[in-house]
Amino acid sequence: MKSTSFKYTLTFLLLGALLPVVLLGQTKITDKKLEALKKELMAEIEKEKVFTQQMVDMVFSFGELGFQETETSRYLTGILKKNGFTVEEGIAGIPTAWTAKWGSGKPVIAIGSDIDCIPKASQKPGVAWHDPIIEGAPGHGEGHNAGEPLNITAVLALKKIMEREHISGTLMLWPGVAEEQLGTKAFYIRDGYFKNVDACIFTHVASNLGVSYGDGGGNGMISVKFNFDGESAHSAGAPWRGKSALDAVELMNIAWNYHREHLEPTQRSHYVVTDGGDQPNVVPSKASVWYYFRERTYPKIKQMYDDAINMAKGAELMTGTKMSYTVLGSAWPGHFNKAIAERMYENIKLIGLPEWSAEDQLLARAVQKEVNAPKTDQRMKPIDGLDTHLDTLGIPARFSMGGGSDDIADISWNVPTVVLRFPSNIPGLPGHHWANAISMATPIAHKGVTAGAKAEALTLLDMLVKPQLLDSAWSYFKNVQTKDTKYIPLISATDKPAVGLNKKIMEEFRPEMKKYYYRPEQFKTYLEQLGIKYPTLKTTETTSKTAAATPTDNK
Repeated sequence: MKSTSFKYTLTFLLLGALLPVVLLGQTKITDKKLEALKKELMAEIEKEKVFTQQMVDMVFSFGELGFQETETSRYLTGILKKNGFTVEEGIAGIPTAWTAKWGSGKPVIAIGSDIDCIPKASQKPGVAWHDPIIEGAPGHGEGHNAGEPLNITAVLALKKIMEREHISGTLMLWPGVAEEQLGTKAFYIRDGYFKNVDACIFTHVASNLGVSYGDGGGNGMISVKFNFDGESAHSAGAPWRGKSALDAVELMNIAWNYHREHLEPTQRSHYVVTDGGDQPNVVPSKASVWYYFRERTYPKIKQMYDDAINMAKGAELMTGTKMSYTVLGSAWPGHFNKAIAERMYENIKLIGLPEWSAEDQLLARAVQKEVNAPKTDQRMKPIDGLDTHLDTLGIPARFSMGGGSDDIADISWNVPTVVLRFPSNIPGLPGHHWANAISMATPIAHKGVTAGAKAEALTLLDMLVKPQLLDSAWSYFKNVQTKDTKYIPLISATDKPAVGLNKKIMEEFRPEMKKYYYRPEQFKTYLEQLGIKYPTLKTTETTSKTAAATPTDNK
C-alpha cells in the first residue's frame, strides 16, 4: 500500500509540475497576461532595429532575379540555422527554395515573403532620380528585400517568449522564389509542403500598414512559353527551303491580338518574344514567345490557355513547323481570411504608422515629382509624400476590372491566409520600376519593416494562444471561401519549376554586383557604404551628376 500510495503521490506531483506547461500549450493565457506579452514583443522588436536594418540592406544589395536567389537564401537560412531552426533546402526541386522550422506541436503556422527582384531596376537608395548602381543590372524595384527580414525579426522575438512561457506551436518560415514569374507557390502546394499547416501569414511591401480579407479583385494567371521548331535556310539564296519558326510566333501573336477584341474587359494578356532568330540572312529555325494569361476566375483563365494552345497549333500548321509549350508559372485569384485579417487589424491599430522624418518626406515628394505621380490614388486619396493616416481594414471587392496576380493565392485556397502589407515604399510610383527601389534601403524601409514585424508578431501570438481564432479562420475557409469554389491547380502533376529562368542575366551581372554587397561589419548602413547623403535630391547643380557609389573589396 505504501508503494502504491507513493506512486499516486509522485504522479500527482508530476502532473502538478507539468500542468502550467500543458495549460499554456493549450493557450490558457489570460487577457491581462497576453497584453503584457504583446508589450514585451513590441519592445523586443524595437530593440532589434539595427539587426532588422542590416538584413533589409543586405538583401537589397544582392538584387537577385527569380530562381537565382542563391546569396539571399544562403544569408537568410544562415541566420535561421544560427537561431535553432531546422532548414530543409531545395524544396519542390527548386535550389533557392527552403523551409525553416522551429517549435513543436500544433498549431503549425507558415510565415512567408518573396525574395526575388526586377530586371533592369538597379538603383542607388535615397537618390531621388534614376541613378543605377550598375547600368542595366537587376534591382529591388518592388521591395522584395524587406519581407523576409520582417518575418525573421518577428519570429525571433516571438521565439524567446514561446521558450520562456512554454507555448507550444511550430513556426515555418519559407520564401516566395521567383514571384515575378509566379513560379513556385503552386509547386509548394502540389508537393505537400502546406499539407499540415494550420494558417499562413504572408508579408508584402506597400506604402501603408494594412490587411484585407475576401476577394481583393486581382486576377489569377498562367504563364506559358510556346516554342516553334522549323528549318533554316539562306534568307536570300533559298528562302523557299526554310520553315520560319519566327513566322509561326508572329502568326500566333497576330491571332491572339485579334482575339483580344472578343475577351472580357477583366482579362489581361501580354507577351515577349524570347527568341526571334539569330540574324536576318538565316531563316529562323527556332523561335519562342512567352505569354501571361490573366483573368478573374479559374474557368476563364483555363479558357484563355486552351484558346492560346489552339492558336499555336494553327500557327504550326500554317508554317510547317513543330510546336511545343511549357507552363512556367501560375496563380489563382486571391482570397484571404476574414477572422485572421480582423484580428491582425486590431493589432495594426495598436502599432500605427511609423513617425516619418522631414528627410523621409522630402525624399518621397521628390521621387513622386520625378516620376510624375498622380495627385490621387484609385480610391481618390491624395498622394503627397508618405502616408500619415492608417489604412482601414480592406474588405472584399464588390466589382473589379482585374489587374495583377500573386501566387500567394494558391496557398490562400489551401490554408487560411492573410497578407500583411507594410509601409516601406513610396505612394504613387509605377511599380516594377527603378523608382520603387529608391526607398528600399533607407530609413523609410527600415521603419516600415519594424512596424510590420510588430503587427505580425502580435498576430502570431494571438494564433498560438487563442485557439478560437484558428477555429474561426477555418470556419470561414470551409463555409464561405471554399463553399462553392474548389481549388483546381493550373499546373499539372508533370510540370516542373522553370529553375533556369534568369540564369544568364545573373551570370552577366553578378560579378560586378558582388563588389557592392553590403558590409555591415564596416558600415552602419548601405547608404553609408555607398557614400550617399540621405536624401540626395535633384537640384540645378545635380541634374547631370550621379550620387557617389564606391565598390568595396568583398574578398
